[in-house]
Amino acid sequence: MKQLALEALDSALRSGVGYADVRVIESRDRELATKNGKPSQVSSAESAGLGIRVLADGCWGFAATDDLTKSGVESAAALAVDIARAGGLAKKQDVVLAPEDKYQITWVAPCRIDPFSVTVEEQLSMLLAIDEELRRNPGVTLAQTSMVFQRVRQVFVSSLGSVIDQTRTSSGAGFEAYSFRGDEIQRRSYPSSLGGQHQLKGYELVQELALLQQAPRVAEEAVALHSAAKCPEGCLDLIVDGSQLALQVHESIGHPIELDRVLGSEANYAGMSFLTLDKLNNLRYGSEIVNAVCDARPEHGPGLGTFAFDDEGVPAQSTDIIRAGEFVGYMTSRETAAAIGQTRSNGTMRATGWSRLPLIRMTNVSLEPGEQTLEEVFGGVGSAIYMETNRSWSIDDKRYNFQFGCEIGWEIKDGRRTRMLKNPTYSGITTEFWNSCAAIANRDHWVLWGVPNCGKGQPEQAIGTGHGASPARFHNIKIGAAYAG
Repeated sequence: MKQLALEALDSALRSGVGYADVRVIESRDRELATKNGKPSQVSSAESAGLGIRVLADGCWGFAATDDLTKSGVESAAALAVDIARAGGLAKKQDVVLAPEDKYQITWVAPCRIDPFSVTVEEQLSMLLAIDEELRRNPGVTLAQTSMVFQRVRQVFVSSLGSVIDQTRTSSGAGFEAYSFRGDEIQRRSYPSSLGGQHQLKGYELVQELALLQQAPRVAEEAVALHSAAKCPEGCLDLIVDGSQLALQVHESIGHPIELDRVLGSEANYAGMSFLTLDKLNNLRYGSEIVNAVCDARPEHGPGLGTFAFDDEGVPAQSTDIIRAGEFVGYMTSRETAAAIGQTRSNGTMRATGWSRLPLIRMTNVSLEPGEQTLEEVFGGVGSAIYMETNRSWSIDDKRYNFQFGCEIGWEIKDGRRTRMLKNPTYSGITTEFWNSCAAIANRDHWVLWGVPNCGKGQPEQAIGTGHGASPARFHNIKIGAAYAG
């Protein structure tokens, strides 16, 4: 792979371009799912190809191919150059890149149990056992389970002299129990919605999740929700579990800090951002206990946004986004960093594969743990509403006004759960919501959650991101019931 990447780089540089980089990628995927006792998906795929990006006449050009012969690679390199030079005829200004060093390194993400060494039969047997356990409860109408595994090896080379070889293995697993009664559908998911938990780990993640053991409780809650009280409406204190808060971070912190959205080069897919440049270091984003980082470093944890180098050959970094409630940072590329006068990219460029151009993507955008115990988070007020597990989300095209629905709620009185509540929702304005944050649970309850399907770009690129969060309490939030029942 390295030799192929270097040959492709040479092909591009022979045209006299100012900069070029190449990504050669080999990937392997496996997906399994069941539905009501039967396999609903058992699939595998392998892919290999390369993408060539060049900067010529002040413009980007990109081309990709799975024809890895000499002629195929040379054709792709020539096309990338042609695209860049054609763009130069209509450019408004030259692309300028922030400087970066060269690196030569091989990095393999930790993976204790290779998921592809475990047979499909064994994995499917586990899913079917969970499926059966869910359906032991007669009130469960539909049971679904899933596992997904991926291994990607990427070799990146650039005209700076970098040669970076990275291998990442990720795993995900989870299940849902649905209960239909009359015209109402209730759902409970474990360990989260969006297909469960996803991390940069091997098959050990599946073992850690203890899926089968959790199935009876999840099924029971799905059925019990039909008889639960309707969620109260009004401005109340809200406690949000870690997995739901991870999605809140994703939508109301992660997307707004993508600098290409701010600058307008990404707008068609899900809009731009309210975080215009004048707000950097000049906006109270949250209360003083709110601290958030964009952190791709392996030491941050096994997130779907963890790597050693991004797809521009920039090292993984930790960047402060919110510090003591103040907005202090964007996610940047070499181009966007230079555009706002910064001296270096903070390494967030990624693509979903060899056929796609790298974009600014969330790495692990995490809310740092607070200092409160879980008892203090729940017991800090006389009454509150606690919500678990995302059911729906909606946010405007500037990432400012939002509404979220959760699968289950609980009424909290004097720090204890009392009534189960169905169809809970909450809504607000991004900065008002984060400024209302009154308590965040400590490191003991912090989990790095995976969102496997974040979409961006045209053609769309769906990529995995990570979001660390622990349960937190928010004061005077608009709470209601958006669903019938």
